[in-house]
Amino acid sequence: MTGPARNSTFDRLFLALWPDRRLRSALARYRDAWHWPAHARRVRTDKLHLTLHFIGAVPAACAAGLLSGLAVPFDAFEVVLERPAMWPQGLAVLEPQTVPPPLAALHAALGEVLHAADLPVAARPFRPHVTLARRAVGARAPAQAVALHWAVSGYVLVASRLGADGGYRVLARYPARGAGA
Repeated sequence: MTGPARNSTFDRLFLALWPDRRLRSALARYRDAWHWPAHARRVRTDKLHLTLHFIGAVPAACAAGLLSGLAVPFDAFEVVLERPAMWPQGLAVLEPQTVPPPLAALHAALGEVLHAADLPVAARPFRPHVTLARRAVGARAPAQAVALHWAVSGYVLVASRLGADGGYRVLARYPARGAGA
């Protein structure tokens, strides 16, 4: 784990798989190959990720104390994003055909850590995906098949701020065993 939290209140915290530059570019190219209706809101390239757990609003003092507690040991693994889908409310996503067991295990281990810290854990089943666009009813995925191989070597804790100074900021990185910082 690396990176201290800044001393402020965060609107929202979440744990995520954060793509490297190569995968982020591939995701952006795939997103841009879709046929989007005019009202669709494509996710900015720098915000493409796969959420493991949404935590929600946490005061900065509490967030700083969470940093080391959110580290769980895991081995690197691969996720293949290959199935485009349209979810309710016009959410356009790219998801794996099946959830790799190491991804399910990481999600479960992080859920246990969050639960032990009295933080929220979603009750709904885990459906890993990368959101490509919102409000995208009527969007069409490219006809050409896709298979983006994601070599997962870590996960991150991210602060999401709303408003004019909004955006995502990685607060901490948690590498897989043997992956380094």
